Amino acid sequence: QVQLVESGGGSVLPGGSLRLSCAVSEFAFDRYFMSWYRHAPGKDRDLVATITSDSSETWYRDSVKGRFTIARDNAKSTLFLELNSLNFDDTAVYYCNIPPPTLSWGQGTQVTVSS
Repeated sequence: QVQLVESGGGSVLPGGSLRLSCAVSEFAFDRYFMSWYRHAPGKDRDLVATITSDSSETWYRDSVKGRFTIARDNAKSTLFLELNSLNFDDTAVYYCNIPPPTLSWGQGTQVTVSS
């Protein structure tokens, strides 16, 4: 059974930073593109960023370009998302999955931007 375990969330002030991690087990992690998604209250779950299996290419939704950085460590089956210059609109539960998201979702990690 594939397991996705997200961590690293927290509560930060506007302009703050966080680094999220997603540990993946029972899965051929190094063979797949990986993505981060987020789900804000009252909104649909959105794709935030994607990285190719070999880290050669990345993609970001427009609202996070230049502020978020996706990365991965295939040796450790771990996906990362560095969040900088956070604003209120970034408040959400963040999840990792493949694109499209066909794996069972993990519990996510809450990011709250609040003054």
